[in-house]
Amino acid sequence: MAQSNFTIDGRILGDRYKLGEFIGQGGMATVYRGVDTKLGRQVAIKIMKADLAEDETFRDRFRQEAQAAARMAHPSIVRVLDAGDDIVQTATGPKKLPFIVMEYVAGCNLREHLSESRVSIKEACRITTAVLAALEYSHRAGIVHRDIKPANIMITETGHVKVMDFGIARAVSDTSSTLQQTTQILGTAAYFSPEQAKGEMVDPRTDLYSIGVLLYELLTGIVPFRGDSAVAVAYQHVSERPVAPVERNGEISAPLNAVVNYALIKDRTRRFQSASDFKRALQQAANGEMPPSLQHELATKEMALTAPAASKLDTATKRMIAAGAASKAQSRPPVLWIWASIITLITVVVAVVFWLVNLAPKELFPANSRTVPDIVMVSSEDALKQLRDLGLVAVPTDEPHDKIEPGKVIRVDPAVGAHLVKGDTVAVYVSSGPSSKKVPDLIGLTLAEAEQKLGEIGVTVGVVTRENNTSIAEDRVLALDPAAGATVPSGGTVTVTVSSGKVTVPDVKGHSLQVARDILNELAMNVNLEPRACPIPENGVTVIEQSVVGDVPQRSDINIVYCAGGR
Repeated sequence: MAQSNFTIDGRILGDRYKLGEFIGQGGMATVYRGVDTKLGRQVAIKIMKADLAEDETFRDRFRQEAQAAARMAHPSIVRVLDAGDDIVQTATGPKKLPFIVMEYVAGCNLREHLSESRVSIKEACRITTAVLAALEYSHRAGIVHRDIKPANIMITETGHVKVMDFGIARAVSDTSSTLQQTTQILGTAAYFSPEQAKGEMVDPRTDLYSIGVLLYELLTGIVPFRGDSAVAVAYQHVSERPVAPVERNGEISAPLNAVVNYALIKDRTRRFQSASDFKRALQQAANGEMPPSLQHELATKEMALTAPAASKLDTATKRMIAAGAASKAQSRPPVLWIWASIITLITVVVAVVFWLVNLAPKELFPANSRTVPDIVMVSSEDALKQLRDLGLVAVPTDEPHDKIEPGKVIRVDPAVGAHLVKGDTVAVYVSSGPSSKKVPDLIGLTLAEAEQKLGEIGVTVGVVTRENNTSIAEDRVLALDPAAGATVPSGGTVTVTVSSGKVTVPDVKGHSLQVARDILNELAMNVNLEPRACPIPENGVTVIEQSVVGDVPQRSDINIVYCAGGR
C-alpha cells in the first residue's frame, strides 16, 4: 500500500476504511471510529501498537487469528469484518502497522460500566451468562479467547453483552517469550488462569477460570487477587486461595458462592469442563438452586485451592517471582544481584552438561514421552480410552459438523503425532452433528421451561418480550421467532414472547350497557354492575363510570355504573 502521513480525520486504511474520531486506547492498540467506504457502514478500527508490529511473527499470527475470528457469527460476539496492514507515519518513522476492522458497537466496555456503578447480583449473573454463551460458541469453533476481562466485554446502549478481541491474545502470547512481557502487553494478570501463570498450554478451561474471576469481581466489586506487580498476582493465582465471595458480599447465595469457588479451582481438570456446564450451573444458582454437578465437590471439599501447585511454576516465572518479592522487601546491594546472576548461570551450565552427558545419547524423548495417536474419525469413547491408556488427560468438546456423524472425533489439539508427556492435556473435538437446530414447540411452556428446552439443543433465549393476553397465564410462551419447526444455527438465539399476565381494559364510558358488557366479557373480566337513578339519554348511552382503565391483572374485578332511568 502507498505510504502516507498518519492524519486521523480522512486517513484511508487499506484503500477502503476511512478513520474518524478516537474512541479509546489499550496496551495493544488504539481504536477509532471509521467508515467502510465500499459498503457505507460504520465500523470500529483497531490499529496495533508499533512495538508489536515490528515482529513479523506477530503480524503473521495476528492475521491468522483475525481470519479465524472473522468466521464466528454470534449475537454476543463482536464481529470481525476485515484485517490487514498499512504503512503509517509514526514518531520514529514509517512503519507497517496491522489493523483489524470490527462491527461498531454503541455503548461502553464493562470496565467503564463498573467504574460508574456496581451491578446487582442478578445483573452480574446475566452478564456472565451472556459471556459464557459467546465462549460456548467460540470453543465449539475451536477458538480459545485467552484474554477474558472487563475491557474486552462491551455493554450496548440497550444492555446487550458482546465479547470482543478473539484471537488477539493468542497472537500476542505466541510472540512473547516471558510472562512479564505478556502481562506488560495485555495487562490481564488479575484474570490469569494458573496454567497461564505457569506458562502451560491453554485450552477452553482457561477461559472458564477467567470467567470465574470476572464473576467474582461483578459480585464483590474487586478481583480475588491483587498485588504490586503482575508477577505477584500471577503467583497468587497459582498458590493462594481467594477469600470466599460471600465473605465480601453477604447477599451472595450459597449456590452462587459455590459456583464461583468451583470456577476458581487451580487444577483445570477439577473445575468446569465446558462453557455450557458453567452456564447451566450459574443459571441454576441464580435461581437459588444448588447445581447437582457441584454436590460431590462440596461434599468432598475438592474446591480447596492447594499451595503445592506453586511448585509447578516454570523456571522463568519462579525467577521473576523471586525477583519481585525481593524488590518489594527492600533494595538489595548490587553485589548480591551479581552473585545471584553468577549462581544462576552456573546452574544452567551444569544442567545442560548433565543433559548432554546422561540423556542425549540415550533417547531423543524422555521416558514419559507420549505421542498423540491418530484418533480422528474414531468414536469419542474409543478415542478417550486410547488417550487415558497413554496417561494423557482428554478434554472432550462438542463441535457441530455437517459431514462427520455425531460422536466421531473431528480433530485434536495438540495435533496427531505431537509429542507430550504423561499428564498433559489433549483437547478432543467431537462432532455433535449438523450445526442447524430445529426450534421445538414451546407455546404454553413457562419461560424457564423454554430456556431449558432450547439449552438442550444448544440454542439460547435471546430477546424476551411481554404481551398482554386474556387467557394465557403470566410468564408462559405466546410466540417464538423463528417459529417452531424453523431451523437456527447451533449457539444461536430465539426471540420469545411471553404473557404479561395482564389485559388492557378500554374506556367503555359512553357505551350502552350491553356493548360495555360484551367488551369486558371478551377480556374475561369479572364485571360488577351498579345501577344509578338517572335519566337515560335519547341515544341510549347508559355507562357513566368504571373502576379501572388500562393494564390490569387477568380476571380482575371491574365495577360499572350505568343509568337505570328515573331522576
